[in-house]
Amino acid sequence: MGARGRQGRRAAVIRSGAALLLAAFLAAPLPAAAPVAVAAAANLAPVLEPLEAAFRAWRPAVKLTLTVGASGSLHAQIRQGAPFDVLLAADTDYPRALVAAGDADPATLRVFARGRLVFWTLRGPLAGEDLRTALAGRPWATLALAQPRTAPYGRAAEAVLRELGFLPATGTRLVLGETVAQAAQFVESGAAEGGFVALAAVLSPRLAGRGYWREVLPELHPGVTLDHAAVLTRRGAARAEARAFLDFLAGEEAQATLRRFGYTPPVP
Repeated sequence: MGARGRQGRRAAVIRSGAALLLAAFLAAPLPAAAPVAVAAAANLAPVLEPLEAAFRAWRPAVKLTLTVGASGSLHAQIRQGAPFDVLLAADTDYPRALVAAGDADPATLRVFARGRLVFWTLRGPLAGEDLRTALAGRPWATLALAQPRTAPYGRAAEAVLRELGFLPATGTRLVLGETVAQAAQFVESGAAEGGFVALAAVLSPRLAGRGYWREVLPELHPGVTLDHAAVLTRRGAARAEARAFLDFLAGEEAQATLRRFGYTPPVP
């Protein structure tokens, strides 16, 4: 075989090898994207599972990891460098504080729902049709609410008690939960005779139909709107998957799911 033939054979081998490498590369599965890390206010716990299922049906390649806690505690964790992509808070103050500190993208901050506060008890029917009558209708040894310093629902409950003249309380001990979800646990366990909890909790499959509750009108907690805001952290703002989840929250399917658990649409 001449030199020209040997060169042609080598070129054919190289082309064949390159083709095999390209085929192997194309056949290899793409690396899965890291899950979107969502930090969510504890009142959202009952609705997170159906929201996650709906999101996965829409974007099956994107996984979520969900962490719940008091909005203030989650804000503090993000400020300290916790690797979250999205904050879902029970107010607008904590997301705005992240933006002010440079830890979140201001262009992504949006209100996605408004929460509702209720007074709930397992200790028999409540008197009257309004909260004032219900609270005045019997003595309460213990009432549960979320910690006002870190939980917006706790701030709302504290404002209600002041508005109705129950603070400073006489003869009633306030039992503070780290979150509004824990306040509901205190009522459920009997550690508190009644408590201020999220409507989403008493509408959840686990608690629906149990006990008696009265909705707290927003005018009873002036200055605490319970507008729920979402924002992408600096880490999340760089991820298309996190932006997709934020867009999903504004969509009709997510909004319908939130309404099913007692949340109302954001006020324009």
